[in-house]
Amino acid sequence: MAEVRGDDDVQSSGDTVDALPLSVKRMFRSNEDPKSKTAEEADSAPSSTKAAVSDPYRYRMDYPDLGVCLIINNKNFHRDTQMKTREGTDVDARAAMKVFTELGFKPKFFNDLTVQQMHQQLKSVSQEDHSARASFACVLLSHGDEGLIYGTDGPEKFENLTQYFKGDRCKTLVGKPKLFFIQACRGSDLDDGALIEADSVDAQTTERIPVEADFLYAYSTAPGYYSWRNTSCGSWFMQSLCEMLQRHRKELELMQIMTRVNRKVAMQFESNSTLPGFSGKKQIPCIVSMLTKDFYFPV
Repeated sequence: MAEVRGDDDVQSSGDTVDALPLSVKRMFRSNEDPKSKTAEEADSAPSSTKAAVSDPYRYRMDYPDLGVCLIINNKNFHRDTQMKTREGTDVDARAAMKVFTELGFKPKFFNDLTVQQMHQQLKSVSQEDHSARASFACVLLSHGDEGLIYGTDGPEKFENLTQYFKGDRCKTLVGKPKLFFIQACRGSDLDDGALIEADSVDAQTTERIPVEADFLYAYSTAPGYYSWRNTSCGSWFMQSLCEMLQRHRKELELMQIMTRVNRKVAMQFESNSTLPGFSGKKQIPCIVSMLTKDFYFPV
């Protein structure tokens, strides 16, 4: 068994979480990497990928560009935040860059941004002309807490960062999907898991829509819970997200893909820690959708 040397000692292959230790600082160490327990089921059903411009229940994908994907990877934090270095996040960042580029997004990548710099980048992208773009995506990799996401110098309310893309502020993305994928803790609860029994277009018109419409927030974990990240392999959520996007992008709608992400994280990962009380823990992502149509990636 490896010797535990203190809060700042992180084993290269350990499981850890994206949260600030509030009352008691805890580090998570693992004897081995999380392993898949079962093979992923090949349960995807083929569906038409043909553009459906006139379909009122399907987002248009016949624009010149799919859109921008802004990736913010916060790994190193100022000492006064008491945040640990997020070992393994570079694996997530590389995977996100590769997969979202393959999907057709134009990536904008940034490492270690302060709160002000995060605001600057999000606001700057929101002020671009998205008229020729079908959508917008953002991947945020950082520490967090319920309702909060961390810059390298401290926390910020998540809603303050996404406000720039609301319909009353970002006019050229009105009616288009705005996708946010967030790898960060949302609290300090641990999920013990539970046992289950396994069984085998019309004429164009002008409409008013809510400014909150057409957003998707894909959180790595449920409200109040830790989000697990392996220091060698990356986070459970981002590993699963990138794998499922690659595997199913040509035939499944986005929410179907996200359901498979939920299943993979829930069924195929479990923490393995030398710290008493932190082994055998589970995680479930949380998908909050205000999308008003089906989202199929162009192929």
